Amino acid sequence: MFKQLSLTVVISILLLVGLSFSVGKVSAQTADQLKGDLDALSAQIKALDLEIKSYTAKIGQAQGEGKTLKDALSKLEARRTGLSKDITYTKLRISQAEQNINFTQNKIKTTETTLEKTKAALAESLRALVHNEQTIPVFIATLATSSRLSDVFDTAKRGNDISFAINEKARALVDTKTVLAVQKATYEDKKTVLLSLNEMLVGQKTIIEQTSKAKTSLLAETKNKESGYQKLVVERRKKKGELESEMLDVEAKIKTIVDASKLPKYGKGVLKFPVDAVVITQYFGNTPFSSKNPQVYNGSGHNGIDLGVRIGTPIYAAASGVVVGVGDTDVSCAGVSYGKWVLVKHTNGLSSLYAHLSFVQIKEGDTVDERQKIALSGNTGYSTGPHLHFTVYASDAVQVTNYVSKVCGTNMRMPIAPRAGYLNPLSYL
Repeated sequence: MFKQLSLTVVISILLLVGLSFSVGKVSAQTADQLKGDLDALSAQIKALDLEIKSYTAKIGQAQGEGKTLKDALSKLEARRTGLSKDITYTKLRISQAEQNINFTQNKIKTTETTLEKTKAALAESLRALVHNEQTIPVFIATLATSSRLSDVFDTAKRGNDISFAINEKARALVDTKTVLAVQKATYEDKKTVLLSLNEMLVGQKTIIEQTSKAKTSLLAETKNKESGYQKLVVERRKKKGELESEMLDVEAKIKTIVDASKLPKYGKGVLKFPVDAVVITQYFGNTPFSSKNPQVYNGSGHNGIDLGVRIGTPIYAAASGVVVGVGDTDVSCAGVSYGKWVLVKHTNGLSSLYAHLSFVQIKEGDTVDERQKIALSGNTGYSTGPHLHFTVYASDAVQVTNYVSKVCGTNMRMPIAPRAGYLNPLSYL
């Protein structure tokens, strides 16, 4: 009976500490080779990162609407070149992530080998005990039934029948299992990074295609003539102003009364900035730009803030919430409004709009977390240069509205709210 019970304990301990974890095919490269590859990739990434920063600074100095056709084409070409560098940078980071995954797989394989050897040694020692009908060490017996490691060690310390060698093997087994669990978590984290980078690459490739099409379209619309370009600029500014006036009429018909009691208290940190590097290029309300250019906002002031970011910059949700709208005004009326936009309704009574995007990574109905990446910045809609337009609304006031635009002669779909529904983002950021 004792032998039968002891064999049960043996099986229990092996099942308890056993771990099955498959990470797929492990690279045949040695750890030293993998480390060398990672170091080489890191050096390439660092060099390209410095080059991109330098190039970004040059592009930043040339921001704004092109004053001439040649200038506009030059800006588009500069953006295309910059995006090409971004794609190369992302591909290098993908290679680095893949090598990191291989490196971690290599470590997991080595640890699994150690684990199997330790298990085999422990099992052999336990079999010897069973054969000799010796008492199973308290540490092992407790480990087979206890879920708390601290209880195991406490019991082991109290017992007088502990076999030091066997208990050391058991401790080593538990330690190796812990190391393996950490390596598994690291592996999963690196897979998540790789997935995010691949999504980024898809977005960047889409944007560079958009930039090339924009250049082709500009040449076609202007017939590659300066006079044609100047006429196009005037027409777009005029249509932008007329559309703003039309939207004000639509907003005036919205009878929603904003209930201030449903809004969060003003304060820093209620919302998070939707970009990593914060550079505010235009503020909320009657700013100097909106005052000097009444044709742009129809004298009603700027309904959000503008954040200066280059095309392809990750855009994050300012707080958790639900995506209640995704659209593209350029489909209905090119170059006069928000372009690609996303509207998120948060749980605190606020909603936020992200406009002039180049690539949207979420869809209507999605639930998003705070600081979750939702899009890449761009220059779509009416925009004199790449930036993010960020508006904050009282949620009860804003609604995604479809209306027939007399200005554009098409159906327009975009977020609209009464003037009282627009809130100063900086009151909450």
